[in-house]
Amino acid sequence: MTSRDRVTFKRWGGAILRPGPSRTNSWVYGDNIIAWGLLSTRSELPRAPDELSLFATEGYWAGKSMYLRRYSIRTDGFVSMRASLAGGEFVTRPLIFSGNKLVINYSTSAAGGVWVEIQDAAGKPIRGFAQADCHEVFGDEIERVVTWTDAETVSRLASRPIRLRFILKDADLFSFRFR
Repeated sequence: MTSRDRVTFKRWGGAILRPGPSRTNSWVYGDNIIAWGLLSTRSELPRAPDELSLFATEGYWAGKSMYLRRYSIRTDGFVSMRASLAGGEFVTRPLIFSGNKLVINYSTSAAGGVWVEIQDAAGKPIRGFAQADCHEVFGDEIERVVTWTDAETVSRLASRPIRLRFILKDADLFSFRFR
């Protein structure tokens, strides 16, 4: 569920947790009931970012009937713009930002990548911020600063209308922000 104004919400109908492969007494009433919302927790992996954890019931209607299992997911990883290996792209509406860095939350395969082109309000690439100028971004990070060949900051573009063109190849873009 998400909201831009904290009043109107959009809810996606797909399940966050599925019961897994069919086996004796799985897929029964009472499986995967969330016990206590989402909690921010530290990752068990060294130097890994915090993650979101949720606790859900796991029941088999036999023996000990219920267990509480912890599931973890990436921060802000519920919804993404996704492209296959063939690639895809999208362009934002004109927006005005403050800050000097563009930060993305993304995940790619080893063969994938993300590029960002900054355009003027009319959709024309801004010199120095075209796709060809963008350093390819690949990996899996919650906060990655996007840079271009001759620009590590976007501060000179602040306070004026721009569009962002995201080019994705076997990648998910979960969010972007300026700071």
